[in-house]
Amino acid sequence: MTIDKDFRLLCAPLQGFTEAAFRHFHAQLYPAIESVTYYTPFIRIEKGEIRSRDMREVCSTLNTNHHLIPQIIFKDTTEFSKLTEELYGNGYREIDLNMGCPFVPQVRKGRGAGIIGNPAVFKDICGIIRSMPEIRFSIKMRVGISAPDEWRALIADINSTPLCHVTIHPRTASQQYGGELHYDQFEEMLHTFEHPVVFNGDIENPDQIGQLRERYPELSGVMIGRGLLKRPSIIAEWIENREWSRSEHIAKILTLHSMIADNYRSTLTGGDTQILSKIKPLWEYFGEEFDRRTVKKIMKASTLSKYDEAVRNLR
Repeated sequence: MTIDKDFRLLCAPLQGFTEAAFRHFHAQLYPAIESVTYYTPFIRIEKGEIRSRDMREVCSTLNTNHHLIPQIIFKDTTEFSKLTEELYGNGYREIDLNMGCPFVPQVRKGRGAGIIGNPAVFKDICGIIRSMPEIRFSIKMRVGISAPDEWRALIADINSTPLCHVTIHPRTASQQYGGELHYDQFEEMLHTFEHPVVFNGDIENPDQIGQLRERYPELSGVMIGRGLLKRPSIIAEWIENREWSRSEHIAKILTLHSMIADNYRSTLTGGDTQILSKIKPLWEYFGEEFDRRTVKKIMKASTLSKYDEAVRNLR
């Protein structure tokens, strides 16, 4: 397949999953992945300061083999400015704004999708963006908090602000990751926004990428999150225009897991408990390809030796 360089292939950020080790080894292992852009799990303020672990993540040497854009989450102009200035100081010239996180604690504090419910704050943030032409900004957003048309209150400011694209997950925050996608609202946003629009939501196989392009010829790209974790080859398969065999899937997933696990073993100092807490969550998605009983044993393993034995028994 000839790659359309103007069609964005974006890997969505997922807290606790798409961290530096995953991104690094995914980019290393899967073919044609140089066409892909990765995003960090959101960087945020905690107790008045930027979380140090977030900055370790964004400054990791593992980030050197892929195109990475940091994503920030904020509740006001103070947090927004502090985050953008820190990232700029660390050499980043592209920043993504998280206006889609549906987690209730964040939304209640006005962060993530909560920004959609505060147009005045968003207007002020857009003013700051206009004063920073040296940074390319993008937005990832929901259609609303509880109603699917709340995005309308932001139209004027979105359209008058320089943005390289807007990624839309056509659910409300209250829907979390379930329920119907509001395609009617997405279509209206696609034709209303004066920026390139990227689709995000429930993309789990490579055929869906082509279907979305056919359905929405104006579409500027896709962002894939949980679908990439369930099927790490999804973008490579679409680019290669062929469906991988199960044996190919399994071999690559096990290699990817081994690379990530080896990295955690060599870098984490908290023993079995810390290492297992980092690696086991991946099986929530990797496990789709394997026998469920064995995956349950992996998830229940209390030591690395038991964990390794369970992984060896995968089929």
